[in-house]
Amino acid sequence: MENLTVRLEIKNASVRKELEKIVSTLEGFRPDASEPFKSCDLLILELGQELKEEFHLLRSLQASGKVGAIFLTSSNLDPQVLIEALRAGAKEFFSQPINEEEVRGALLKFRQERMKVPAGERKKKGKIIQVIGSKGGVGVTTLAVNLAASLAEQDRSRSVALVDMNLIFGEIPIFLDIKSSSDWGEVLKDVSRLDATLLKSTLVKHPSRVYVLTSPTGLDGVSQATPEILERLLEVMRETFDFVVIDGGQAIDELSLKILEMADNVLLVGTLSLPCLTNIKRLLWTFHRLGFAQGEKIKIIINRYQKNSLISLKEAEQSIDHKIFFQIPNDFPTTMAAINQGKVIFEVGNGAEVCNSLRELAAATLGRATPDREKSGFWSKLVG
Repeated sequence: MENLTVRLEIKNASVRKELEKIVSTLEGFRPDASEPFKSCDLLILELGQELKEEFHLLRSLQASGKVGAIFLTSSNLDPQVLIEALRAGAKEFFSQPINEEEVRGALLKFRQERMKVPAGERKKKGKIIQVIGSKGGVGVTTLAVNLAASLAEQDRSRSVALVDMNLIFGEIPIFLDIKSSSDWGEVLKDVSRLDATLLKSTLVKHPSRVYVLTSPTGLDGVSQATPEILERLLEVMRETFDFVVIDGGQAIDELSLKILEMADNVLLVGTLSLPCLTNIKRLLWTFHRLGFAQGEKIKIIINRYQKNSLISLKEAEQSIDHKIFFQIPNDFPTTMAAINQGKVIFEVGNGAEVCNSLRELAAATLGRATPDREKSGFWSKLVG
């Protein structure tokens, strides 16, 4: 049975506790404790005193497509409030104190209606994987391109998109030898009309089965981007594809922070060098201060790894006070041959250690493997 995610935005502690108990004990539902107003199947929201602002928020959430349905609760039983709740799109309204049987009945009805919708018509909830660099030249684009290609190769039932979020002069078209008549700057000009059909019509489908959204080639396209508009684009992409891999370069600006907020996993790429490790430590501290480093969301990837490096993996972990999730072996000839020919790395070096390593990273992303820590490095499942 599909577990439906339920987010509770409840200020009253006793009401929240009661609702959490009901949701937790009802089969087929899972309380969602991630960031506020992240995508969920059902949002239960408590109305307070600022009704005008709260109903505006409610309509915005409905329009964004971030929630499947909304239930409301309030101690205010004014009939006008109930009318406005229905107008704003709320499916149910619970008075306070909470009536357990009423809530259970509404949840069961919601689940039953949800199951009537064919699986193919339900909104997809793909994973967003952001790849960012600790400094320039550490191989972010190489990792993003080949991770996306490996995901598409290993599971043909999963759809994969690759987004170049370098603001200008993104290199993904060069890496994959593709030309595009559109880019995300063009897409964002009319984002209010954006849906899966329109989105796919603007993307380039590479022979690897990866759909590519390129970056603008000039400043005109960049000017269209705001965090709010970018959020809408990524929500549509999450609903359209099983995996959205984002080449985030090394910029830390309002757009990259929005992606960081929305991402399910962030791969922070570096090498075993003092400048990279210093920057990794600084970025981890920054992400923690901003509240973006909960759990295992941030994964440290060491690229161009050599076993005889002057800095060992253990020393690197001690330096950054963080586990290293994965290391990609150094294979300059194979990597550069792929880049210069505009091919994914498996086309020019199939069987090479670097190719096997990238496939293992993709397998962990798909949840198919928990690689041997002693044999291959410090990893665990990327999913979770």
